[in-house]
Amino acid sequence: MDSLGDGNHTEVTGFILLGLTDDPILQVILFMIILCIYLVTVSGNFSTIILIRISSQLHHPMYFFLSHLAFADMGLSSSVTPNILVNFLVERNTISYLGCANQLGSVIFFGTVECFLLAAMAYDRFVAICSPLLYSTKMSTQVYVQLLIVAYVGGFLNACSFTVCFYSLLFCGPNQVNHFFCDFAPLIELSCSDVSIPAAVPSFTSGSIIVLTVLVIAVSYIYILITILKMLSTEGRHKAFSTCASHLTAVTLYYGTVTFIYVMPKSCYSTNQNKVVSVFYMMVVPMLNPLIYSLRNNEIKGALKRQLTRKTFS
Repeated sequence: MDSLGDGNHTEVTGFILLGLTDDPILQVILFMIILCIYLVTVSGNFSTIILIRISSQLHHPMYFFLSHLAFADMGLSSSVTPNILVNFLVERNTISYLGCANQLGSVIFFGTVECFLLAAMAYDRFVAICSPLLYSTKMSTQVYVQLLIVAYVGGFLNACSFTVCFYSLLFCGPNQVNHFFCDFAPLIELSCSDVSIPAAVPSFTSGSIIVLTVLVIAVSYIYILITILKMLSTEGRHKAFSTCASHLTAVTLYYGTVTFIYVMPKSCYSTNQNKVVSVFYMMVVPMLNPLIYSLRNNEIKGALKRQLTRKTFS
């Protein structure tokens, strides 16, 4: 810590992450579980990206969005998982002021990109089911590239809002963050400066993004449901439902946990519950997404079989 020139306080230049638990036995168990989850997450999402890149049958906007979703999942998980694994191995897990800012920005960036990608994928399903004859026009290369740009720019701007507000905070001690990563809420609680504006700005930007993307997803699926109910063919209805099932599952898992943390009043849950839910949406959901899309999507399963067959007989 460095002394402040205008008072007796000290300026915090690093933080101590308290992690998930102090129980040594539970730490060993959680270390093994989280390590396995992380390995499955990286291998599953990386395999999804490679499969989509090398399979010409999957060169459609829906699967390009899916490959970027897999990239965002790996980025989100990698932002926190290596650090939490280190936390289990050392007595005191310290992180520098700059490292804390970088971790916070990384989590917000990839989390925001995932929100936009899920909304873009909902729009893609809307066009495919409600306007199939115009799909190639409405979801041209230019359109889905523009949607990807919006996702990454939106993630960057939201991450910037959090990072700038973090740098505007003054920390005089204590420096113990009651979490396994540099989340913004526990950092706000440690600040000794006025937090009214730094707390309001990120809440506004994140809230606006969540509302906007949820609105896009909701409107898209309302029109999809209306279109499906108008279909006379049972087979057509089943096919339409099956193409949306995996995406709806991913949306429910991700937004359900994000809503619990960032929308529900903090009086409704404890810090330990917050940690558990954070583990779920930052580690478990990124692991489940490739499994959800591979198990529920016939085109991905078919492409995987063709690639495995080609490798076997080559």
